[in-house]
Amino acid sequence: MKLNDLRDNPGATKKRMRVGRGPGSGKGKTAGRGIKGQTSRSGVAINAYEGGQMPLYRRLPKRGFTKPNRKSYAVINLDTLQKFVDAKRIDPKVEVTEDSLVEAGIVRRKLDGIRLLAKGELKVALKIALTGASAAAKAAVEKAGGTLTLTAKTRETAAAE
Repeated sequence: MKLNDLRDNPGATKKRMRVGRGPGSGKGKTAGRGIKGQTSRSGVAINAYEGGQMPLYRRLPKRGFTKPNRKSYAVINLDTLQKFVDAKRIDPKVEVTEDSLVEAGIVRRKLDGIRLLAKGELKVALKIALTGASAAAKAAVEKAGGTLTLTAKTRETAAAE
């Protein structure tokens, strides 16, 4: 068998229907779009339009509230921190800050700050300074012999700036 012998199976490919090419084609004149009206013309985008009836998205009740100034934190877990210490990408002798975590590649960007969560286990004593942490994470860091200082901005400190 040679490359020039390769063929598709019979019936595997089908020619494109060319619409609006005369009555003999079976899709001539109106090209299968019917007669007149909005959808017979080009550039139609009527998603969720129900012909004047109240659309579904307006009939259903709206619930809840979306806070416009919600804080979004980057999240790391204890096991991730331990893995990077084991891989020697974080030096346990130096204080772990948000900038050092970004530099090490644990988080891509700080967003509104970095929060430490308690998934996994920390075996090394680390001095950590982050925006936030869960109570369990704080206890786990102190159990490993390290310290955790939170640099979260409270309303008072944000107002003072």
